[in-house]
Amino acid sequence: MLFPVSGIEVNPVVPFGVAFVVSFFTSMGGVSGAFMLLPFQVSILGYTAPSVSGTNQVFNIVAIPSGVYRYIREKRMLWPLTWAVIIGTLPGVFIGAWVRVKYLPDPRNFKLFAGWVLCYIGFRLLADVIKNKGKKKDPKAIQAAGSRHTVRIIESTLRQVRFDYDGEIYRFSPPVVYAICILVGIVGGIYGIGGGAIVAPFFVAIVGLPVYTVAGAALMGTFITSVAGVAFYQYLSLIYTDMAVAPDWLLGILFGFGGFFGMYLGARTQKFVPARLIKGILCGCVLFVAIRYIVGYF
Repeated sequence: MLFPVSGIEVNPVVPFGVAFVVSFFTSMGGVSGAFMLLPFQVSILGYTAPSVSGTNQVFNIVAIPSGVYRYIREKRMLWPLTWAVIIGTLPGVFIGAWVRVKYLPDPRNFKLFAGWVLCYIGFRLLADVIKNKGKKKDPKAIQAAGSRHTVRIIESTLRQVRFDYDGEIYRFSPPVVYAICILVGIVGGIYGIGGGAIVAPFFVAIVGLPVYTVAGAALMGTFITSVAGVAFYQYLSLIYTDMAVAPDWLLGILFGFGGFFGMYLGARTQKFVPARLIKGILCGCVLFVAIRYIVGYF
């Protein structure tokens, strides 16, 4: 099947299947999977135009709602963190989209940039896996004992948020989250991932929040910022008419359908999977792609 906007030809089963598998695993950690679909499009499908970033965000728009629905239904959505992510990353997405078109249209430079972004994500995940090596808390055992893995907000102000999850108290500072997410939004807008793939590992490894509560917030933030990102890329296509900037909607939606089903199943099974296993799988995949891109550039 030929996709005229991107100019690639591929069997529709391939993007659907790849998105399904990737999203199933990554959605457990609050990541849509777009950060891995982009190198697949660039290196395997040969889709190197700037519009690949917008296409990646179309995937987010179609795929994420199913995962978010599961987290909301199971009362594992940490709303104060969700709004902090949205407010922080949204302005950065617009800046990042402009930087991608203006300064990073060359596929070779873009691959180097993507490699460093993935490297950052991978080492954050690796550090958290090593840090939590000795922890014995097993989500399966907790579930068998009757815990529902729900989030209960204890305090929510502009200065501090405290909540209970599985009998433990966690806290974070919204202003700190806002500042971090602005920078994350810029990177996410350039890379076409909405920023969730970066903020989720950060919240888990640095802020110390449980992955089971971060996942829903990160996905929701990625969804909102991706809507804004797609709209902005569509607008930029009217200005930069000499290059492919507008998303390939057909290809993005096809990826999105695969992600829709993958994320739903991933969100549903997340609470039964040890967090260390989830992050370990992601870490290996991310670092493999990152090293390949960086070495390939030089």
